[in-house]
Amino acid sequence: MKIVGILGSPSVSSRSGTLLQHAQAALQDVASSLHTISVRELPAEALLHAQFDHPLIRQALHEVHEAQVVLVSTPIYKAAYSGLLKAFLDLLPQDGLRDKTIVPLATGGSIAHLLALDYALKPVLSALGARDILDPVFATDPQIPKHDTEGYRLLPEVQERLGRTLQTVVARNDEFLRQEDAAREREALLSRLQVSSHDDTTRWASSDVRWST
Repeated sequence: MKIVGILGSPSVSSRSGTLLQHAQAALQDVASSLHTISVRELPAEALLHAQFDHPLIRQALHEVHEAQVVLVSTPIYKAAYSGLLKAFLDLLPQDGLRDKTIVPLATGGSIAHLLALDYALKPVLSALGARDILDPVFATDPQIPKHDTEGYRLLPEVQERLGRTLQTVVARNDEFLRQEDAAREREALLSRLQVSSHDDTTRWASSDVRWST
């Protein structure tokens, strides 16, 4: 399956980034492609001015378009998802998340921020066409403590909740493989039909010329 992760953290090292990394690692074995869009690394001017023709913006949007599973990871600030994530989601077309499985991931200072997923993030995802939004995984800062040398680490309770949500994605791998096979078969059939149509046109045109002479 084709998986893309969207990271909305403005920090180089962050808890939401660590949460996304663990999710991607858990899905590594079932991913036919796995990309990460760190919004902070996109050119700021192109992002804020919606320059769709910028190569990096165009590439990021293409990766979302091609993905079957989208992991959306963000810190929660003042009861809302990050402004960086908002800026990127605003670039997606109206139905940019339609027919995709969405996994919301978020971190915040306290459990009170959990509600931001339901009244802030999920409505935006739905407005972009998402209908298959899995149970979100939210972790507080103490649940992803910072290690002196190893960066941030997920406590077992967070790993367990993350694993339960991602198991749904893993279980759908066979379905995604069938969809990919069907898409390849359609493309091959259309290609053969186009070649056949071209040959028939050429043959009939030649026959008409000989008949007219």
